[in-house]
Amino acid sequence: MSETRPPMKRKIAAILAADVAGYSRLVAQDEEETLTRLASYREVFQDFVAKAGGRVFNTAGDAVLAEFPSAVEAVRCAIDIQESLRTRNLGLPADRVMLFRI
Repeated sequence: MSETRPPMKRKIAAILAADVAGYSRLVAQDEEETLTRLASYREVFQDFVAKAGGRVFNTAGDAVLAEFPSAVEAVRCAIDIQESLRTRNLGLPADRVMLFRI
């Protein structure tokens, strides 16, 4: 006799993955300042992801992973984050700029 299984629940999701380019170098130059700025930049991620209807589900090291119900919203969110962080980086010396690869 074969067992009847309930239908599998499927979920469509878009995943945004981000990490800091040159993170190890930034930490080696000034660990405390880098970690403080990373925490600040993660708040930017949290705000934009929430506004786009997504959720951040992991932040390990310098990485951020977020899930969205729509690929369009994930891309729009990534663009908004990049623009916001670009503005925050404007006043920093070139060797202290924190760029996220998304």
